[in-house]
Amino acid sequence: MTTRQPNAGLERLYRESRWTLRQFAQEVNRLGTERGTPLKYQQPSVHQWLSGHLPKETVRPLILEALARRLLRPITHAEAGFPPPEGASSHPTTVEGLVDLGRQDMDPSRRSVLGAGLFSLALTVPGWPDVLGRMEAVQSGKTQRIGMADVNMVIAMTERVSDLDDQFGGRHARPMAAAFLVNTVAPYLQADATEEVRKAMMSAASDLCYLTGYMAVDEGVHGPAQQYYLKALELAGASEDHLTYCTTLRGMSVQAVDLRHGKTAMRLADAAASASPQAGPRMRAFLAGQQAHASAQLGERTKALTYLREAEAAMEKAESQSTTFGSYNPSSLTYHTGQVRYELGDVRGSVKDLEESDKLRHSSFKRNRIRYLSMLAERQLDIGHLESTCATWVKVVEIYPDVQSGQCDKAMSTMQARIRPYLKNQAARSLYERARLVTPLPVST
Repeated sequence: MTTRQPNAGLERLYRESRWTLRQFAQEVNRLGTERGTPLKYQQPSVHQWLSGHLPKETVRPLILEALARRLLRPITHAEAGFPPPEGASSHPTTVEGLVDLGRQDMDPSRRSVLGAGLFSLALTVPGWPDVLGRMEAVQSGKTQRIGMADVNMVIAMTERVSDLDDQFGGRHARPMAAAFLVNTVAPYLQADATEEVRKAMMSAASDLCYLTGYMAVDEGVHGPAQQYYLKALELAGASEDHLTYCTTLRGMSVQAVDLRHGKTAMRLADAAASASPQAGPRMRAFLAGQQAHASAQLGERTKALTYLREAEAAMEKAESQSTTFGSYNPSSLTYHTGQVRYELGDVRGSVKDLEESDKLRHSSFKRNRIRYLSMLAERQLDIGHLESTCATWVKVVEIYPDVQSGQCDKAMSTMQARIRPYLKNQAARSLYERARLVTPLPVST
């Protein structure tokens, strides 16, 4: 079987390897011997591959492995110009799909193309039974073997990146996470390991994928964010990590509700809740709060208020326990209460809740503080409280230079557009002038 033109992808990798045709053939033959299937390829075969002749399907993984060992990074079928493995034409393996996604994300020249991806309402989200334990088996014979120290390193790196994201936004942290996924985590997922270590590594990788998707949402690249979330689900299922699986589904619901796709948000929030039948009280509050928000966006008042009461009751129980799911706190619950009130038409009640939520929010979460303060200011303006609006947005302007975030950029743009009609007011004019000093480019109306 041949292609109609030379294999540009394989040619690019071959040039990068600095091999001769003979050396390339020798490396593939050597890997065949390692696998127990000796091969006798010579220079003409390699020349044919570069010219567009498709190698046998059984040989393609050997070519990819040879190049990966030479170039010290994972190489996928797509990068080498090969079709996906038979039976997986639309579903590359978990690791291959992760590498392809991460490599685009870490390459600055590809960021604009990546950002063109659209949020897909038709995305197929696998249920827990569909992903449970169903990741491709680790191949034996790899040169690397990993242990719990490697798992702990991935966990620690994820925590550091998360801290950077919370404090400074995800614009710079996400490419770091993508590069780490491609260059370190993906090889770990294919390395030799005990079953305990293998599952722990997949769980750690799942958490990092979720975080990377979350940062992609922050930057407004919603198509890639969905793909990161799907990889997180696959890895969570493979490692039987129920917590990350449910957390990821909830994150997908948050993405959908923020984009005003209420039905999708509700479906995902319900899926997250049904997948965690034995959730502790804080996790239950975490999930019920999102169900309340999605229900309210659909105008389902009774359901929204019921879920909200459930979240409040669960949070009361959680506050009395020392070992609970810690990412959902009183500030988060108060925020959800404000969102439910707003979706149901109580703007004034929403303002009060958002004000209280900000008082409870830790000051180190700068990116989220900008987002939610901006939301508060817009609603204060909606009910005619111009002075309060300006005071709230002044806090945003003070924090904004410390954060690199697409959502925060959008919040500043919205602020300047909305405050412009009030420039005869002294507080509004002062705010507008201060904002111009910290905004890198003029913001269009």
